[in-house]
Amino acid sequence: MQLYCNSLTKYSRLKTKEVKIGDLLLGNLHPIRVQTMTTTDTMDTIATVEQSIRCIEAGAELIRITAPSKKEAENLLNIKNELRKRGYTTPLIADIHFTPNAAEIAARIVEKVRVNPGNYVDKKKFEQIEYTDAEYVEEIDRIRERFTPLIKICKEYGTAMRIGTNHGSLSDRIMSRYGDTAMGMVESAMEFLRIARGENYHNIILSMKSSNPQVMVQAYRLLIQQMDAEFGECYPLHLGVTEAGDGEDGRVKSAAGIGTLLEDGIGDTIRVSLTEDPEFEIPVCKDLVKRYSVDGGRLRVDGNIPIINNIPYSPFEYKRRGTFAVDNIGAKHVPVVIADLSKIEKITTNSLQNVGYTYDAATDKWNISDAAADYIFTGHQIIDFALPGTLKVIVYPATWALISDKEKYFPIFDTVGFEEAEQKSDMINFVMIDCFNDETPINDFTYLDEIANDKTVVFCLSSTNKHAMPSVRRMLMELIDRKIDNPVILICDSHWQTADEHLIHYSTECGALLLDGFGDGVCLGMIEESYKLQDSSFKNASGRNYVRNNSVEQFLNNTAFNILQATRTRISKTEYISCPSCGRTLFDLQETTGKIRSRTNHLKGVKIAIMGCIVNGPGEMADADFGYVGSGVGKITLYKGKEVMKKNIDSETAVDELINLLKENDAWIEPS
Repeated sequence: MQLYCNSLTKYSRLKTKEVKIGDLLLGNLHPIRVQTMTTTDTMDTIATVEQSIRCIEAGAELIRITAPSKKEAENLLNIKNELRKRGYTTPLIADIHFTPNAAEIAARIVEKVRVNPGNYVDKKKFEQIEYTDAEYVEEIDRIRERFTPLIKICKEYGTAMRIGTNHGSLSDRIMSRYGDTAMGMVESAMEFLRIARGENYHNIILSMKSSNPQVMVQAYRLLIQQMDAEFGECYPLHLGVTEAGDGEDGRVKSAAGIGTLLEDGIGDTIRVSLTEDPEFEIPVCKDLVKRYSVDGGRLRVDGNIPIINNIPYSPFEYKRRGTFAVDNIGAKHVPVVIADLSKIEKITTNSLQNVGYTYDAATDKWNISDAAADYIFTGHQIIDFALPGTLKVIVYPATWALISDKEKYFPIFDTVGFEEAEQKSDMINFVMIDCFNDETPINDFTYLDEIANDKTVVFCLSSTNKHAMPSVRRMLMELIDRKIDNPVILICDSHWQTADEHLIHYSTECGALLLDGFGDGVCLGMIEESYKLQDSSFKNASGRNYVRNNSVEQFLNNTAFNILQATRTRISKTEYISCPSCGRTLFDLQETTGKIRSRTNHLKGVKIAIMGCIVNGPGEMADADFGYVGSGVGKITLYKGKEVMKKNIDSETAVDELINLLKENDAWIEPS
């Protein structure tokens, strides 16, 4: 199978064409650029300028501003002039959707325009239309006629362009032929790219955004493969997970999607779309990017990971690796969460509250949350109180040998310890493997076969290799090649210091593997030095809507469940598909998202979209069960799936009407 990156085992940036955006060079192995988008009214020049300055001073290298009509496009000149007068030369991007005439105005003013091929010429009415080949060609000709004037203006003015496909806003024409697929996203962009190349215009960046990280990752990989096959070269890529949401949820979902691609050297510029003030997006972007720089201290270097020539799975579609079950791990069981409590000096009932178990002393009963860890690792410590009925404990072999309760406690070995152990569990034996560290024999995998003969074995894969995720992925490929079907726990330790850095690290390392169908469970931990920084790290995280945590253990447990939720591998709570707001937004998005979340966050598995305007609304919320979309100033339209249910509701009563809609469709339960 043709690779979608330079290598799956050695870190190497994908070389793309060089694009000039004002004085900024992007692609062609230049540094990965970070950007954001303003949320102010574009007609409010001073507010937009001042918000842009806050973003620039936070580290933004590109600023995007919405231009939904001619008047906003024309006002970009006032915004640009005011920024330049104040000494800021950061390139500006005009965000265009339905209005080619606005794009043509903006392209004469700013350094870059973004067009969405799903709605720049085509219209989306959610209609299924069958096209003959001849009719399809006619539609392409219509696009060429409408798109070419913008290309010529961009060539004349030296303006760059992003062809930005959004999963939820694919045109009816593309949907009719390709369906709601990653390949449809790719073809939507390729149609525009072919027209641009025909005009000898190459100052182009592309993006494949989705609110679903699985779809997003697959689409970028397919796009690279398609460009390489068709043109023999790749254009720069702008990475992002659209409508990611806010707080920890938005950061985890963004890092899982963006980080998965960055790990393989893919991506030339990134934007993290949070439902927060745009300056809060920049630190998240910087935390993602610095993992691949010398300054980050963990520069991806060539380790001793064996080269892989044939990928034994498809990176373009999600399929979970097949395993047999060991108790509740593997096969068709949802991935388990193992909480590391080994650094707690004395584990008490209160300790378990941080991992989802609350003890009521008056009734002598446990309350178990939807985000309760399935196992706890206690190291050498034996719990001296009765455990909740569903919770199991992992300990070191010497400690396990002393315990009489072999139904609740299970040993964890290293490979040598397991082979030499005289006493093993009849139910579950966890076996740790440090994948391709400096001491791992590169081509000696015979020990894997010997261990795998025991059907009680669950592999626990981690790596101290600086190129850790590909090390674990390479070991998983080896398991597939050798037809070893034992379930696998992904163990990820962090060396970083702040909550933000840890969150990005875990989401990238585990998210990348889970999105490729690897992993039957996760266990997050951190090195001793990082653990000791808990007071400063976890209670002072950045971002207005960031969740504060009482302890490292609570943070790790929440993060594990958030990663599983973001990768769609285990659903434990309500999912919110929430746009990051922009000048088109017709209500206070942050406030409204908070209201909706506070009243619906107990609806496990329900997906609710909260969209600021009609541009992103019906399309990007197509993956949601219910939608809350701005349709006019102070007016809301409610959706069930893609169907309009209630139109032009007053925003003062719209949240109540959303609750009524949930009740009418049997999606509501009363909070406990």
